[in-house]
Amino acid sequence: MATVDQTASRGAMLSAPEGRVTTLAQQQRRWGWIFLSPWIFGFIVFTAAPIVASLVFTFTDFNLANAEITFVGLKNWEKLFSDPLTLTSLGVTLRFAVLAVPFGILLPLGLATLLNSQYLAGKRLWRTLFYMPYIVPVVSTVFIWQSFLNGQNGWLNRILTMIGFDPPNWLQDERWILPALILVGIWGVGNAMLTILATMQGVPTELYEAAAVDGANAWIKWRHITLPMISPVIFYNLVLSVIGLMRYFDVPYILTRGTGQPGTSAYFFNMHLYKTAFTYADMGYGAALAWLIFIISMALTIILFVSARRWVYYASGD
Repeated sequence: MATVDQTASRGAMLSAPEGRVTTLAQQQRRWGWIFLSPWIFGFIVFTAAPIVASLVFTFTDFNLANAEITFVGLKNWEKLFSDPLTLTSLGVTLRFAVLAVPFGILLPLGLATLLNSQYLAGKRLWRTLFYMPYIVPVVSTVFIWQSFLNGQNGWLNRILTMIGFDPPNWLQDERWILPALILVGIWGVGNAMLTILATMQGVPTELYEAAAVDGANAWIKWRHITLPMISPVIFYNLVLSVIGLMRYFDVPYILTRGTGQPGTSAYFFNMHLYKTAFTYADMGYGAALAWLIFIISMALTIILFVSARRWVYYASGD
């Protein structure tokens, strides 16, 4: 009998800590959910719910002016492929992306390579000068470039005239408005340059030393060591560039005062979306436009990730 009591007592002593541990774990889990709840609430109210609502709006005729909502089925989606302004603005956006992405990658790559050179003096100064335009507010940047690219007395055309060129009317010529926007975009490559430069400086020097022993020159080192080692950050900037260009709005809107002129050569997709949803108060069709550009951005991003398997090198072997 005594043996049984001792065994029961010993079992109670062993089970008590487990109960306390379980209770402590439950309390920690409970407090974790309590601390997470503000973020979860904010995510549901300000992110998840608007996303779901916008998808629902694509199937409705929702006019902000009178707040009437009428279910119209796939009418808005069908209109996407018959609306000439939608197709035109989408074409402008994609054409600009094809022109701008190479500049957005190659220019910061070239600048980073230059700043990483051991023969360049004043690296800190150059690095600061190249980065500073990136932190200038967009509105200020546009006003600066608007005066710089002025076809009558802009500084760029003055310089081109002095060296014997016949300068174009950058902001009034349909052939030159997109190159003008690319010039404005080049102004802000400092951030991409810094990320690439930081990655370059992190490449192990042992790789360059081993290549030098084998007789490799500077080009071979850059091509077969530097470029593969920094390919992940190039890919990162490429994805950000593509997504950013699909969302391109502020610069052309301010530069053309919301008109997209000359003609429709600078009428970007998001300008059309903004006018549809907020100027004409057609929230249903505006939501369909937003989902269309989201689907296109997602498709392009997936294509980039699939293609990255062939050219992006990860030191871990992934």
